Amino acid sequence: MMTVRGDASSLFATPKTVAEHRTDGSIVLRSPEPLRDSARCVGDWLEQWARQTPDKVFLAERDSADTPWATVTYAGALRRVRAAASWILAHRLSAEHPVVILSDNSIDHALLALAAQHVGVPSAAVSPAYSLMSRDYDKLKSMIALLEPGAIYVSSTRPFAAALAAIKPLHKAQIISGNAGDADAVAFRTIAATPEAPEVASAFAAVTLDTIAKFLFTSGSTGTPKAVINTQRMLTSSQQAKAQTWTFLERGDDLVILDWLPWSHTFGANHNFNLVLRNGGSLYIDGGKPAPGLFATSLANLKSVMPTVYFNVPRGFDMLIAALRGDDELRRRFFSDVKFAFYAGAALPQNLWDAFEELSVKTVGRALPMVSAWGSTETSPLATDCHFLADRSGNIGVPIPGTELKLVTSGDKLEVRVRGPNVTPGYWKAPELTKQAFDEEGFYLIGDAVKFADIERPERGLFFDGRVAEDFKLNSGTWVSVGTLRVAGIAALAPFAQDIVVTGHGGDEVRFLVFPNIAACGAHTGLSETASVNDVLGHDKIRTAIAQGLARLKQQSGNSSGHATRALLLVEPPSVDGGEITDKGYVNQRAVLTRRAGAVERLNDDSSVEWIGI
Repeated sequence: MMTVRGDASSLFATPKTVAEHRTDGSIVLRSPEPLRDSARCVGDWLEQWARQTPDKVFLAERDSADTPWATVTYAGALRRVRAAASWILAHRLSAEHPVVILSDNSIDHALLALAAQHVGVPSAAVSPAYSLMSRDYDKLKSMIALLEPGAIYVSSTRPFAAALAAIKPLHKAQIISGNAGDADAVAFRTIAATPEAPEVASAFAAVTLDTIAKFLFTSGSTGTPKAVINTQRMLTSSQQAKAQTWTFLERGDDLVILDWLPWSHTFGANHNFNLVLRNGGSLYIDGGKPAPGLFATSLANLKSVMPTVYFNVPRGFDMLIAALRGDDELRRRFFSDVKFAFYAGAALPQNLWDAFEELSVKTVGRALPMVSAWGSTETSPLATDCHFLADRSGNIGVPIPGTELKLVTSGDKLEVRVRGPNVTPGYWKAPELTKQAFDEEGFYLIGDAVKFADIERPERGLFFDGRVAEDFKLNSGTWVSVGTLRVAGIAALAPFAQDIVVTGHGGDEVRFLVFPNIAACGAHTGLSETASVNDVLGHDKIRTAIAQGLARLKQQSGNSSGHATRALLLVEPPSVDGGEITDKGYVNQRAVLTRRAGAVERLNDDSSVEWIGI
């Protein structure tokens, strides 16, 4: 049956790409559309909307699904930003002593970060996992030692007490709390009521495109996470390019986003938060996330506020699809009111793409557009944008206006490099790492590989082709494309595999370490909810299902590099301290293989009864 697709022309610009084939074999891709002038700084956007739409809701949050949304308007946000900025200036905060935020997304979090940026002081949102889930706090300590903050914000001192104690010897920062009752910190409420100082206006006027807006940390699979410098130019040029590809934004259509993605990562912060701020939209902060016990909150919020554009990562779409199948009214509202869905953070398995399309066609008679983009913390994050209706999952689109991609042959792949105003000038206090991150022409070495959808028609987009450093050869000399095989493996083992780590380096066969979807496995076994994880994963029904999935994958790709012969289900979830997973749920292949060398040994042990094979 042919899928009925909507018309993208009312939403997006026509994709255009120019390809320059160089004599050295490299290919440079760029948009023929010039990047138009962008704002001087993100504060200009806040000032603009506070004048033009002062009473419009800018930010909203709520404590639970049973409580009303607390909101702040654009005018109200600007008042509190200027007030907090007065406090920041009075305490002489600077790039050398920035504002560090340890807590999850919240209105206070946003206003404090904007206040710092308003007067040229960087903010640095640090993943709460490093404070709340870590056991040794080593990465948090390294971040604080590197930044030497002048102020540290937490939503409340009590849950962060152990983390604050661990980092206390490393800084002289003032602790700020979102809880006015914390006697051991200054209340953000007090800071946001500071009388506005005249110095705020002059400091705001002095902000330039080259002013550092924020520091964002890389995931840090090994060693110390790097602090990526994010300038105002990076943030505003990225959003200008987005407006030139998502043309509906320039029409003034109402933009409403319900989003959980953390502001300690570039996707949630620079892409989604700034998208709302640049275009005068409304951001409802989702207190849930795609994780057991927390997705119910996301669903309740979705029933309360239906966004015009829906953002999530693959794990979120997996859980959303299951929820939509069981709720006719929510499904009707979702596919009727949402303009399109956007996935990023990792490649979306094709089975989820197909299921989403099927639900949409069944509900409203057409497929809801599914789009994506590609980039990194160092590209703030937009480098390519898929602003067209792709035929299948994985198309990351074409270079955005103002950004160039250089494709260089690396083995049997095309390594991609990025240059443009959206690219970082480097890493904070790390000149050698900065030097190593760029080639001789100033292209950022992002480490990813891509392939053309159609090399004769570059405007049809690129597909992510894995991390160059992750791929490996089997003894046969055949290359294993880890990124591609990971996605195919998740689809083949659905719904029992939450994520997969590909191994087999130096061997004859590919093998999988599997992070299981415990809820799906438990439901399949029929065991009680009190059954242990070991009992669930060791159940004959699960072992049979995994073996059948491996067989399906082999049938789809008979060559040795396109399927796995064994799988080992991992009882322990991915570790934050070990750098195995980010807040977005993306699993770092190298970190898992390093940390779980013992599991790899068991997987390779022919006498072991733990692994499942075909």
